Amino acid sequence: MTGETEQQEMLIVTGMSGAGRSTVGNALEDLGWYVVDNLPPQMLRPLVELVERAGASLPRIAAVVDVRGRDFFSELQDIIQALRTGVSVRVVFLDATDAVLVRRFESVRRPHPLQGNGTLLDGIGAERARLAVLRESSDIVIDTSDLNIHQLATLITETFAEAGQAGLRVTLLSFGFKYGIPTDADLVADARFLPNPFWIPELRHLTGEDADVSRFVLEQPGAREFIEAYAAALEPVMAGYQRENKRHATIAIGCTGGKHRSVALIRELAARLEQMPGVVVSTKDRDRGRE
Repeated sequence: MTGETEQQEMLIVTGMSGAGRSTVGNALEDLGWYVVDNLPPQMLRPLVELVERAGASLPRIAAVVDVRGRDFFSELQDIIQALRTGVSVRVVFLDATDAVLVRRFESVRRPHPLQGNGTLLDGIGAERARLAVLRESSDIVIDTSDLNIHQLATLITETFAEAGQAGLRVTLLSFGFKYGIPTDADLVADARFLPNPFWIPELRHLTGEDADVSRFVLEQPGAREFIEAYAAALEPVMAGYQRENKRHATIAIGCTGGKHRSVALIRELAARLEQMPGVVVSTKDRDRGRE
């Protein structure tokens, strides 16, 4: 194995049905893990080969598996040993009390996968018996009885995020109101309170990325005050998004054509948001190239 492959990580996410495997898989995917959900047990050994061949291109892989693969759990230890020849492997086991599992299954009106002709408790009991040894040998056991899906996702983020990894990725989007408000924007602000550089002949053919336009926009009365006030208003929003496990946000600023004022303002705002903890910012101009 190469040094790159030795840096790979793999999680096997398993546990009781209804304990939150899908939520954990989604949270890991948001953190940049390559997640294989509901993997058929017979595909685990080919996954070992995929991990070995992929090397650094798949540095963090999670396989979400469940009890419906009867033969899987008897082979799990052998599979883990095979993976550990060059990959760091951990098993995450999700659990919850019987009462909580019954309530969750009843809320979605679905039977337990091992219930058969019996009751929900029959299925849960059969699953506990089948998974008892696996639970004891797992690296991490998480009891989700008292966690809602947001709290569980936050716990996974805190446990498996890389050091320094952003909690929130923000896209600052410039746009032109005459082309419509972006439908995917979480927040929208209006830059049309500032004079339009379009009416200045020497600036008309430029964009907000050009220094002359940016300087003109930011020197207008109220421009810098708007940036400072908006950044201050967004600070608790950014922190709240992270607490609520929102990993992506789009903040749009519009002007008439999306070429001058909004383009200049999102770049100035980006410099403020980048200083906020756990936030990574990118800028995008939806309408800058339109005539």
